[in-house]
Amino acid sequence: MATSMIQPQLALLVINAGSSSIKFALFANETLAELVRGQIDGIGSAAAFRAKSPDRTIDEQLRWPLEVAPKDHSAALHFLIEWLGQTLVGVQVAAVGHRVVHGGSHYTEPVVINEAVLQELESIFALAPLHEPHNIAGIKGARAAFGDITQVACFDTAFHRTQSFINDTYALPRSLYLEGVRRYGFHGLSYEFIAGYLKEHFPERFSGKCIVAHLGNGASICAIENGQAASSTMGFSPLEGLPMGTRSGRIDPGVLLYLMQHKRWDAHQISDLLYKESGLKGLSGGLSNDMRTLEASDSTEAKEAIEYFVQHVQQEIASLAAIMRGVDTLVFTGGIGENSVLIRRRIMQGLEWLGLHVDETQNASGATVLSRAQSNILCLRIPTNEEGMIAQHTKKLATTDRGRD
Repeated sequence: MATSMIQPQLALLVINAGSSSIKFALFANETLAELVRGQIDGIGSAAAFRAKSPDRTIDEQLRWPLEVAPKDHSAALHFLIEWLGQTLVGVQVAAVGHRVVHGGSHYTEPVVINEAVLQELESIFALAPLHEPHNIAGIKGARAAFGDITQVACFDTAFHRTQSFINDTYALPRSLYLEGVRRYGFHGLSYEFIAGYLKEHFPERFSGKCIVAHLGNGASICAIENGQAASSTMGFSPLEGLPMGTRSGRIDPGVLLYLMQHKRWDAHQISDLLYKESGLKGLSGGLSNDMRTLEASDSTEAKEAIEYFVQHVQQEIASLAAIMRGVDTLVFTGGIGENSVLIRRRIMQGLEWLGLHVDETQNASGATVLSRAQSNILCLRIPTNEEGMIAQHTKKLATTDRGRD
């Protein structure tokens, strides 16, 4: 009598490796339904793990004693793989998708990772020194753990490669542009997801002039025309544009020259200032980089930090509308954009001159449509899903890659 073999459920693993963390999500291979997501924080020190499934049947938290905590990304991935195998019995990882912050000017779409791709990504470390090395460490750890299964790199810069030269460059000598000093833009996976959502649910808006505000601890805004990126507030690095949780946003380069020449600050001090001590945290006098904390505070510094943030969002929206010669749709996404009733209302109220009129009831309830019927601009609240976007790309490329075998 023949024994029947139970086929394992195939799944796609999405990894976003940071300097001391690994965010992950697991999706069913066929349906792309999310099975679980979570992260490991504090790698190399007091590490902690948490994971949750959409139906809450999995809801786990763990904090390691220092002496047994994962010491590097490889050890963290080893734990994650073992945990997935024990928790989701019968699930087999078929392919792995990685978020890679920077693809340089070469990569305009996701790619299957091989040695040549890895070498090229390592050659552009200088373009994203605080992010790219950790993304690559995650890739190498996953390749060591999973062997020959398909692994895919999805770039945060790729969506913006449709920008024109005018919106891709700085007013510097062209030789620097050719060397790679250009406006790459970031949060591209988020913008790509939102564009896809519009195409499916608001097709008449997909082909129009849309501005998407991805507002969170990292914040940027992108102009999307006919489904393609026209311009973005972020440029050469994730520092440009809006004030963020701890990042400065746009700043007069003369300030940096002053710090170098008169205060004798070195590159490390300036980097810490711009990436870790500025933005909402700096404006609030060190109170917090978290918008929720600032909204709950009665301090003058917190109120001024909020006002600064709101005004600069309005300013950048107006600037992007000018680039496209108009705007039909405004989308809020990201942690602040999706969750802060106050910030959305303040931003929209300051854009009434563009013909945008907020529906207070809809905004307060977190509805999808936030604008009134008579508004010239349709304003939407759409939760982003960068991990889901990576899963889509990974499934497509993994299928093609297997077809070549």
